[in-house]
Amino acid sequence: MKVLKPEWVSHDGKPIFSIDIHPDDSRVATGGQGNDSGKVVIWNMAPIRDPKEEADENVPRILCQMDSHLGCVNCVRWSENGKFLASGGDDKLIMIWQISRGFGSGKSFGSNVTIVEHWRAVATLRGHSGDVLDLAWSPQDVWLASCSVDNTIVIWNAHKFSEQIAILKGHSGLVKGVTWDPVGKYLASQSDDKTLRVWRTGDWKEETSVTSCFKECGGTTHVLRLNWSPDGNHIVSAHAMNNAGPTAQIVERTGWGTSLDFVGHRKAITVVRFNPKILSKHIKKSSDKQQQQYSCCAIGSKDRSLSIWLTALKRPLVVMHDMFEGSVLDVSWSRTGLELVCCSIDGSVAYLGFDEQEIGVPMPKDDQQAFLEKVYGKSILANKTPNAPSQIIESAAVLNLQQQQQQQQQHQQQHSEASLGAMSTPSKSSSSIFVNGDMPFKMCPQPRDKQIETRTSDGTRRITPIFLAPQPDVGEVGIPTPFTSKSIAFKTTKESSKIIIEKQDRVTMPGMNTTSNSSQSQSMQSTPQPSTPKGEGGEGKKRSVEGTPMEIDRPATTATTATPSAEKDKPSSPTTQADKDKTTAPLTDKDTKTTIADKTKEVEKERKGDRDQEKDREKPRTPGLLSLKKHKVGRGRPRKADKEAREALMTAALTHTLPTINVEREAPQPVVSSQNLQLPVPIISKTTSRLVEGQTGGDNNLTVEVENDLAAGTGQLHRCRCLRTGTVLWEQILSSRVLAVAGSRHVTCVACEDKTVNLYGAGGKRLLPPLMLGSAVSVLRCTGHYVMAVTSHGYLYIWNTTQLKAVVQAQSLSSVMSGGERIIHATLTSEGVPVLTVSSGKSYSFAPEIGSWMVVSNREDRLQMCSDHQHCVPSKPRSTGPLASVQGGGRAMQQAGRVFQSSSHMQHVSTLSHLETQMATCLALKSSSEYRFWLETYIRYLAQEGLEEKLRTVCDDLLGPIFSRSSGASAWQPTILGTNKREFLKRILPTIGANLRWQRLYTEYQEQLESLDT
Repeated sequence: MKVLKPEWVSHDGKPIFSIDIHPDDSRVATGGQGNDSGKVVIWNMAPIRDPKEEADENVPRILCQMDSHLGCVNCVRWSENGKFLASGGDDKLIMIWQISRGFGSGKSFGSNVTIVEHWRAVATLRGHSGDVLDLAWSPQDVWLASCSVDNTIVIWNAHKFSEQIAILKGHSGLVKGVTWDPVGKYLASQSDDKTLRVWRTGDWKEETSVTSCFKECGGTTHVLRLNWSPDGNHIVSAHAMNNAGPTAQIVERTGWGTSLDFVGHRKAITVVRFNPKILSKHIKKSSDKQQQQYSCCAIGSKDRSLSIWLTALKRPLVVMHDMFEGSVLDVSWSRTGLELVCCSIDGSVAYLGFDEQEIGVPMPKDDQQAFLEKVYGKSILANKTPNAPSQIIESAAVLNLQQQQQQQQQHQQQHSEASLGAMSTPSKSSSSIFVNGDMPFKMCPQPRDKQIETRTSDGTRRITPIFLAPQPDVGEVGIPTPFTSKSIAFKTTKESSKIIIEKQDRVTMPGMNTTSNSSQSQSMQSTPQPSTPKGEGGEGKKRSVEGTPMEIDRPATTATTATPSAEKDKPSSPTTQADKDKTTAPLTDKDTKTTIADKTKEVEKERKGDRDQEKDREKPRTPGLLSLKKHKVGRGRPRKADKEAREALMTAALTHTLPTINVEREAPQPVVSSQNLQLPVPIISKTTSRLVEGQTGGDNNLTVEVENDLAAGTGQLHRCRCLRTGTVLWEQILSSRVLAVAGSRHVTCVACEDKTVNLYGAGGKRLLPPLMLGSAVSVLRCTGHYVMAVTSHGYLYIWNTTQLKAVVQAQSLSSVMSGGERIIHATLTSEGVPVLTVSSGKSYSFAPEIGSWMVVSNREDRLQMCSDHQHCVPSKPRSTGPLASVQGGGRAMQQAGRVFQSSSHMQHVSTLSHLETQMATCLALKSSSEYRFWLETYIRYLAQEGLEEKLRTVCDDLLGPIFSRSSGASAWQPTILGTNKREFLKRILPTIGANLRWQRLYTEYQEQLESLDT
């Protein structure tokens, strides 16, 4: 036996929690803690096992280093064929790594480590809400099992990593170890709840639970890595107790008995790992002269020792004491069965080498497979299908479904191969390919044997560089070949260079793009930066805003040309003065601080002039306010105390004058809101332009332009006109200045300073006389035939311009907003449903059918933040809609483990509540595409969690009554939000039937749908 302990195999003194040898025995992977993240390192096995290779400086030690995990890496495991490396860590993620071809050696990003191989993460699995502690690949790499501190085991489809086959729930403590039966019939797991559970892979139900040998266990260990023997006869557990002594319990396959155990360690067992080979040799004490078959087991403990056991002997073959300064956390055997590596929490690694005389003769792989088939029958994983084939397919419908899915996969594969073949021969019309379905990868048509040489102005020679991008991993990447030091040997040649030097008679300047007829110089030109779209005629004075017609947070101040004298001549009330004070106060105090530091002097000067004009316009109209202004005016920056006193006096003056306003007396409802809500009014601009349809600068775009303060004799008029690609379609003259404008292809709405709203149809036809509101408009939106207005006193109006009637009439916002809040986002759906988001983080919608406000979204809603449904969302991208616009991309919902880490039942119920709330909200918003998305997610979650009753309730509602005379037939609606329920059931049934667990349910509803069609 050979024992080595290479000191250079370390994570810079940080703990190493896992180690695993590659199936080709040329690499070994370690996982543990890095400097500021989790670290996975792939080492060259040759210098570890051979001191001569270790002494050779030309032999690399580190092959690759990956620092993508955000938390400590607790487990690394190679797949059985060696193609993938799985790593799980404290960041609740499982990353699947695959070698990347076409790259040479170089420095690892962010470190000084020179790497020889490049391994990239081809999949990131998100399904656990807590730290991932152990991983295990099933025989023939059909499934990947992962366990976590969230008390669950997740079974992943290794043929499609993002798909979860099952979530096994039953443990009441942290699950710290998983292992597969060598024939794929069972999965065993061990947890801190002092149980070892065996699960059937046929239906993913619990087969048995072993508890007797763990009752005396006290304390815990970082991991509980149990293991199954290669002959399938035994499971050896970690951290068991017998007569108050730590043992490794042997659980027999027949009857799951616990009569035997491995004893001798002084502290708790942390890891058990069987030699993957069935061994055989002649045991001296045996009277039988024939060779005896047995298994070999390595056991690591918290007592810093490692013991090697043969099942044919009563005592250990060898015991290594004090190999480490800390607990042994992981052990790995080579596929030959003659090498072993182990790691410790102290950050060191040890190597043990055996020969056949010491440990026995390994059984060949084919013979071992034949032995297992003889004892247990043919492996259920022989056909390598992710669904458990031990479940008998009971109907032809499920069989047809599987055949259809296989045909679709073959069609997709043929299509991808055809597209790959087309990309391998690029044509003139196709010069880019897509990598991983992402950004296009530019081909490299430039000659690689040509060098272009120019001169600078001072005569220095300049060589034009050629960009040679590394070729991406297009297509299937095979299993990595065994690593040898010869693969990186450098060679030199005495042959002269074959590069052709082309000298061009032109002078180049640094940072200057020069034109050339060659494709080489064209490829060097940088990508043009997108230019800012200008208004009509190339002038930057006109504003053109796509989408919504008015910004609420910070209104733009462009080309304000009103004069103080004109403002003095125009009568105004104290209420409008308060609105202006509310609107312009942030521009005079807060925004000045933020713009001085990051804007140029010229822009600041222009803004300062605009503020001066605003101050002149905003002179108080009451004597009390006038005397207050004169008393507080001074040089320099006002003091905070003076500012607070001025605001308090102004509020008192406004409160004193409000009861005398006649407008509020005529409309008694707005009195309550006017005292609490004062929403900002858009600043009046000289010119305003709104893009209604199309793109800025594009063809056939529709734009609405407004011009205020046009000279008309002794007075002033104001014009609104509609243009199609610069051609005026119609125009209207208004007597009051325009505050805001919005429109669609069907209707244009204009809000004026005199508290009126004007509606114009196609061709500029006025639909109604000016609509008089209680106060000036703060928000104006238009979508389709619907128009929405929110006044400065906090009242909501919605009109249907087709039927010329009000959908919502003066609905107060005081029930959903307080005086200090503001509207930060407002939308109007195509169905006329309003969605308002206020500064508190909540979004509301008003339902006129029930006459009440509804909470659409809440940033502080724990259900929204902690729902664990991400692994059940459909593969297609989420449809955009009003709900998605206020809830964002959904990454905030991936925090489930932080809140419900200790209670899986609470997390389960919370996820159901959130999904049902999402569906109800989509119905209220009349968002058809989003409702279909969340309904499909809900059905997927029910199927995964095994909630048959709820699943049948949803399917029954989608199916409806079979016979028209049956009870409830008249109440059932065949469509929902324009979607046929039965057609949607047809689309969702294959998702349910893909899991053989629901084959009877699938067959039942499939037959009923077919009977309805006939």
